[in-house]
Parts: sequence; C-alpha cells; structure tokens
Amino acid sequence: MIEWLQNANRLSDWSQVEVTVAGIGTSGYAAADALLEYGARVTVIDASDAEALAEKAAVLEVLGAVVHLGPGATSSLPEHCDLVVTSPGWRPTAPVFRQARARAIPIWGDVEVAWRLQQPDRAVPWLAVTGTNGKTTTVTMLEAMLKAAGLTACAVGNVGRPVLETVLDKVAYDCLAVELSSFELHWVESLRLHSAAVLNVEPDHLEWYAGADDRLSPFEAYAADKARIYHQVVHSCVYNVADPRTEAMVAEADVVEGARAIGFTSGIPAVSMIGVVDSSIVDRAFIPQRRDSAQELASLTDLPSSAPHVLADALAAASLARSFGISATAVRNGLRSYSLGPHRIQVVANHGGVQWVDDSKATNAHAAAASLAGFDSVVWVAGGLAKGTRFEDLVRTHANRIRAAVLIGADRGVLEEAFAAEAPQIPVISLEGTGPEVMAEAVDRAARLAQPGDTVLLAPACASQDIYRDYADRGDWFARSAQLQIAKEAR
Repeated sequence: MIEWLQNANRLSDWSQVEVTVAGIGTSGYAAADALLEYGARVTVIDASDAEALAEKAAVLEVLGAVVHLGPGATSSLPEHCDLVVTSPGWRPTAPVFRQARARAIPIWGDVEVAWRLQQPDRAVPWLAVTGTNGKTTTVTMLEAMLKAAGLTACAVGNVGRPVLETVLDKVAYDCLAVELSSFELHWVESLRLHSAAVLNVEPDHLEWYAGADDRLSPFEAYAADKARIYHQVVHSCVYNVADPRTEAMVAEADVVEGARAIGFTSGIPAVSMIGVVDSSIVDRAFIPQRRDSAQELASLTDLPSSAPHVLADALAAASLARSFGISATAVRNGLRSYSLGPHRIQVVANHGGVQWVDDSKATNAHAAAASLAGFDSVVWVAGGLAKGTRFEDLVRTHANRIRAAVLIGADRGVLEEAFAAEAPQIPVISLEGTGPEVMAEAVDRAARLAQPGDTVLLAPACASQDIYRDYADRGDWFARSAQLQIAKEAR
C-alpha cells in the first residue's frame, strides 16, 4: 500500500484505501468529501462535538463516512488505516500522528490530496505564495491580474476556500493562485508548482512547532516548512530582496532544471528582478532586453494603498503573474481594480483630527511592525495570543511613533514586559477583560489618550482566538466600538 500511495492520483482505484481524516473543519470536510467521491473508505475524527461540526458529520455519514466526534475521538488511530489526512491546524506532535509514524502510515495534508487528485489528466498550473505576512493580499492581487488577462483563475488555499473544492469544480481553470501556510506546507511531498514566492520569514506560530523536530528550533522548523514551497518549482522561484532568508531558500532549493530565481524589491531592480523606478513598478526579469532596460508594469498610484508592505505584495504578485506570461497591461489593470480586504489597514472612523484604523489581520510582530511604520503618531491597541513570540524588537524600533498603548488579551503581559524593557516612558494601559466587550473599554481608553493628528491603530501583533472567533470578529468589535465612541463624543 505504501508504494501504491506514492504513485496515487485521480485515476487510481481509491476504493482499496482506508483513510483517516483528522479534523472536520473547512479543509478536513473538503478532504473527506473529495476522498469519498473518489471511492475511498473514510473515517473522520475530531475532538470537538460542537453543533456546527455535528451537522457536517451528519452530511459525511450520509455520504458513507464513519465519523467520531468529541473528547477521546482523537486519542488513537483506527486499527485499519492506510493513510492519514490532516487539517492544517493539527500539530505534528498530536498522538494520532505519532501513532501513524510508528506504523509507517503516510500523513498528507489536504493540499497534497488536492494536488494528486488533479493528476495526471486535469492538471492546472499553480502559482503559490507563502510568507509570514502578506500572503492573502498577494494571492488576491495575483488573482486580479490573472483575471484582467482574461484567464479563468481563482485564489484558493489558506486564503479561505480549500484548494480541494476547486479541484472538484466543473470549471476549467487556466491557473490557480494558491496561498499556502507553513502548516499546509509541512504536510506536502509531491507539489510541482509552476512558480512560487516566499514573501518574508519572521518568527510566528512557534508554539505549533515546539517539539515538532528535535533537530531544529521552532523558528528553524517554521522557516524550513516555508522553504518547501520552492521544491520542484518548474518556472520561477520569487524571493524578497529585502529578506535574505528568502533568497537563501531559493539557492538551496531542489528545483526543476531551468527554473529561475526572480527577486522583487522596492528599490531599483537588478537583472532578473522586478522593482521600482521613478514611481513605477518595472520588470527587468521577463523581457528579452533585461540586461540594459526595463518595462513599466504599473504606476505606484495604481496601488490601493501607499503602505510599504502593500507595495511589496504588489511586486511579488506581479513577479508571479509575469512568470506565467501575463502582460504588463493586465498587471496594471489588475492592480487598478484591486481593493484591500476588510481588517487590513482599513480606516473605520475619523473624528476630531484622530483616525481609527483596523488592521486586525496584523496577527504577529512582523505584520504589526509594517502597520506601525505607516503612521507618524499612534495610540496602539494590541494583544491577544502571542504564539510564543517576543516583542522587544518591535517596541524598540517603533517607540518613536507610539504615543501610548492599550493592551488586551491573554498574553498582554508579554507586551507589557517589552514596553518595560524598551520604552518605559510610553504610557501603557493593560485591560483584564476576557470577553469581547473589552474592546469597547480599549477604545474608550485610546480615545482619551489620542490627540489631533494621531491614529488609533488596532494592529494586535497577536492571534485573536483567546477572546474572539477570529481576526475579523476582533476587527468588527473595534470598528463598532470606535463608531459608538465617536457618536458618544459628538452628543
């Protein structure tokens, strides 16, 4: 069976395979559904028995799956199991994975399943993006460029829609723009991407990687998973000139012969780079005359924001698009049609010379740093789940622009320690509330601290699930609270 699985694809006889799917969330449900459609015998396990999951379980049971939910359901692997398929959030140290490794049972992620189920006769090129920050913006910008070129394309993966759903679509896609998290890359083995980009690599999700590999530190293991995106790339490995780690990953990657290294930079590009000259994004990578000239792709005024990290994302998206033969006109038109999604440096209110900005998507220190860098004077609302990271460097670097800080969430103490060590002169208010309404108190305190010309910025540098459903829920609470605060002050 091991040898069979090594070569398994869409045309294989899946009816002989016993698959255990770990997790019944969005990606787990999609994996179970797809494997059932191809005839596999599927057992689904999940430690939660929440009502929403029970509804999904009922559907899968109708389709022929065996489903075990609730405490104890994930403590042991079923006796009859040839393959384990995991959801991205499951840590490598989970008991079922230890048992699978002990029994020499392969473990795939849903992305690996998706890749195999489009081979060999329905293969669609994938342009893939990973990185600590900017993945969703880059992949949706890329989607806009592909569509502007008249292609049938879709942004999938960690961006929200499981790639497996797209593989099962009846739509004949020309290309997929795929966002891949380190969690998803951890479990892939046979991807052969057309082109791939690593946007940046900074400490994040260190708690997920603790104990995952005895040979590597959590950050080294995290970075190693990011680097997996370049393995067997066919056309272009796109790296960030400003982040030497990404270039080193390309240098070490085992790619298909002929694949190129393409850099993106906010400065003047060298040969084989896309960069900026005189307020224009230009290409010195994919034109015949790149040795001595460049082709204009777009103006910086075509971007949805002047923030430096938005420019970086646009450069990466343009690099991937150009690797796929997308015209300069389509790159420009894609950028012109693009708007940033909610909770990404989104102005949600203005009053009395103070603007309120929701960047709840800034869920780690690197993202928060990019957000803080866009404003001159900030009352910073931050905190949540720190995911094993520290914030001393962040506070020290941006202390000159932080007027005050209001901290919330389970790991606000880690931020307090950073301020105490690096910027004790900055006023810090730490709120103990554990319910979502703590945001209203945070907004009230921030309003008292803010002065005309300031920005009250929600850029938490932390994950949200200690208090909120997700970063969007947290951002919504911030926006509503800011608008109510302004209405109260206007009375």
